[in-house]
Amino acid sequence: MARTAALFDLDKTLLDTSSGQLYARYTYRLGQMSRGELLRVTWWGILSRLGLLNMENLIPRLLASAAGDDEQEMRDLCDRWFVEDVMPHISERGVERVSEHRAQGHVVAIVSASTQYVVRPMAAYLGIDGQYVCTHLESQEGRLTGEVIPPVCYGQGKVVWAEQFAAEHGVDLSASYFYTDSISDLPLLERVGQPVAVNPDPRLRRLALKRNWPIETFY
Repeated sequence: MARTAALFDLDKTLLDTSSGQLYARYTYRLGQMSRGELLRVTWWGILSRLGLLNMENLIPRLLASAAGDDEQEMRDLCDRWFVEDVMPHISERGVERVSEHRAQGHVVAIVSASTQYVVRPMAAYLGIDGQYVCTHLESQEGRLTGEVIPPVCYGQGKVVWAEQFAAEHGVDLSASYFYTDSISDLPLLERVGQPVAVNPDPRLRRLALKRNWPIETFY
């Protein structure tokens, strides 16, 4: 018998903010990002929230700068960043919902446009090690290539990765839940049987009300 999953977006859902913005500020404090670069990332975040950026094209361009970086150093850096900067922004209600679904025997996973180095420590924190789909940075011989394993886990790309995860875990997406804040996740919201809007952006709120989807407040 197929299993039910509960899929959770990361930014503005399990977290009360954007992990990308948190990471940019962290690397700025470490001297790894200039003030101009920080302002540019902040501006891109605003445009993304307004739906004015093509994120499928932007994400690979942003990640290309990681080419040549040591993969283990990236993993260690993100683990430290998670403890220092991300944990204070984890939604308590989001954690409760994860626990509730696990208690029901549902397969719980994160579905995020962020990379594996961002999502992996969050999955471990929630007790669902390895249960996530995300944008995967490619590595060769311990170094990042700057290339993304297609597709980017954004928009329709989230459906591709979620369907692969479902096939691997015996999950029926038509009976499953997906929690997210963003209208950009509409393809996956329409793919699952139980879409849930969490602290939704204005466009998702209007659509959720129109379609009578549940709206929850996590933070």
